[in-house]
Amino acid sequence: MRVSSAILKELPMLNRFVLVWSVVALSPTWLGAESAPQVLAEGQGQNGPKQPQAFMSADGTVDVVVAVGEEIRLSTSSDRGESFTRASSVIRCSNMSAGMRRGPRVVRTPTAVVVTAIGGKQGKGRDGDLLAWHSTDDGTTWSEAVMVNDVPDAAREGLHGMTAGANGDVWCVWLDLRNGKTEIATAVSSDDGQTWKGNVRAYRSPDGSVCECCHPSIISGPKSGITIMFRNALGGQRDMFLTSSDDGKKFTTGRKLGKGSWKLDACPMDGGMLACDGQDGLVTVWRRDNQVFATLGSGAAEKPLGPGQQPWAAWSAAGPIIVWTGGREGALSMQVGLTGKARQVAATARDPVVASNPQSDFALVCWEAKQGRTTAVMAQVIATSTGASKKAR
Repeated sequence: MRVSSAILKELPMLNRFVLVWSVVALSPTWLGAESAPQVLAEGQGQNGPKQPQAFMSADGTVDVVVAVGEEIRLSTSSDRGESFTRASSVIRCSNMSAGMRRGPRVVRTPTAVVVTAIGGKQGKGRDGDLLAWHSTDDGTTWSEAVMVNDVPDAAREGLHGMTAGANGDVWCVWLDLRNGKTEIATAVSSDDGQTWKGNVRAYRSPDGSVCECCHPSIISGPKSGITIMFRNALGGQRDMFLTSSDDGKKFTTGRKLGKGSWKLDACPMDGGMLACDGQDGLVTVWRRDNQVFATLGSGAAEKPLGPGQQPWAAWSAAGPIIVWTGGREGALSMQVGLTGKARQVAATARDPVVASNPQSDFALVCWEAKQGRTTAVMAQVIATSTGASKKAR
């Protein structure tokens, strides 16, 4: 496996990255052929790209956003991840929160691309609002920012998630500080982020605050229901919880994931992820202490996946796809299902994400890679079924 000479010519600073990625291929008998890693964005120092996030539409279109300083850059692939538009500056967000899973999010509805991020006049937790932009021409032009939280600066912790439902609704979840303690809040837009309905508190910890620095995640079910995962803080335990709602207005009281607990007088800054099969299937993946765990199905027992941090998940036609790193920065592993064998994707990575959809025979993995002062956002397509068609289905 090797990166094309065109990429090397265009991005000469990343030759050393390429030497690493070219020798860490997955076994071709695991899931099928894989593409060579691609460089979506790169830079040095403050111009280095951070926090990639990816979304795959039902037709296989893949959108990836990264944070570069106060800019949000978008790359799109309409050919199953074989090529991407060059990441270009599309949105400016003053004092944007970026790092440790803070950063922009992206979804695509049938009629628009929607991007969200948290920014403010001062930033760094002193203030901050969750802002949304939308584009109806594939990112050529963008709307003005629209504030999602209906109390100013309630989103100043800088951590949020976003999802798009099958009906086109766009949902956001964030750590909300309007009441002085950290709570879980949500909002929904039915017009591609142009307007947002009133905020709803999805969860308040009996001890006052949920975990203050772990990102929440949200998915939408086959109808209008949503499920949220977050790290709680109860009696000194930093455990993962689920809450859900059929209408986005009234939420369940919250259910702990897994049997074990994590006694920790600090925030691990590691919120995990959840994904669904578009019906009733649900996978959750999270970190407890220095181990990665997952559950498959409502009320299912936890399954240890191995040592690691910063797990992420998506659902493909082959089932759940899970990625994680061996440490805050370490070897990037990927596994299909909870009983599959994990394989190494990259020797060194930070903050990986994976995107797919329940009908897709491929997944896209993105991650941060560092070499000295140079940071790159890498992307790699993994086929999730042997002999997958090269054409979008």
